[in-house]
Amino acid sequence: MATGHALSDRRDAEPGDAAADLPHILVVDDDGRLRELLRRFLSDNGFRVSVAGDAAEARARMAGVSYDLMVLDVMMPGESGVELTRDLRRRERIPILMLTAMGEAEDRITGLESGVDDYLAKPFEPRELLLRIRTILRRVGEPAMPQAAATAAGEVRFGAFRFDLGQNILWRGSAPVRLTEAEATLLRAFAMAPGVTFTREDLVDGSAVNGGTRTVDVQITRLRRKIEPDPKFPRFLQTVRGKGYVLRLES
Repeated sequence: MATGHALSDRRDAEPGDAAADLPHILVVDDDGRLRELLRRFLSDNGFRVSVAGDAAEARARMAGVSYDLMVLDVMMPGESGVELTRDLRRRERIPILMLTAMGEAEDRITGLESGVDDYLAKPFEPRELLLRIRTILRRVGEPAMPQAAATAAGEVRFGAFRFDLGQNILWRGSAPVRLTEAEATLLRAFAMAPGVTFTREDLVDGSAVNGGTRTVDVQITRLRRKIEPDPKFPRFLQTVRGKGYVLRLES
């Protein structure tokens, strides 16, 4: 796929440019083709994008620019994405979405424990990348909720339940709750951003739900039957009238 000189020569927006108000993302990946594809895709979807080929270049860019989010590959020559994240977390709070080709639960948990905000396994659906990015940006842009913290092990707790973000497993006490793949994917989207309202379109466009907006309502109803004491009066997975749905974490 030809990327063209316009992509590789594109510069950061100057103050006063319309693009200067867009969220600024730093993509760090040693795969040049993927960097350019991500630059084009994210630019076309409302973001300002800079790229770096490794950890050293990423640090050089961050020395002069404040970014809203980093998309970071885990496997890079020299310093890995996990190592870079651990170092950045000593002094930086930039949100990080990690890209990984490693699908094992232990590898995903290692990424979460290093301080990344979310991870996405390669190959990935571009629409899901957008959902993850928008979810992170919305989460960091809203006031923190006391009950909305994931544990260091990558878990989100609500009521008698805990959702393991590393393995996509819902537990009630010590017993796993059987979820379909679709239900687990939907619950994960909410668990990554408790307190954030998702529209039906957000969930469909980000591939949290396969199908149309009506499918979202069906999946929400099914999920509520498994997590709510009374599905007719949801305590956790609530409807926000005129907007969509939100996961509220309560003790």
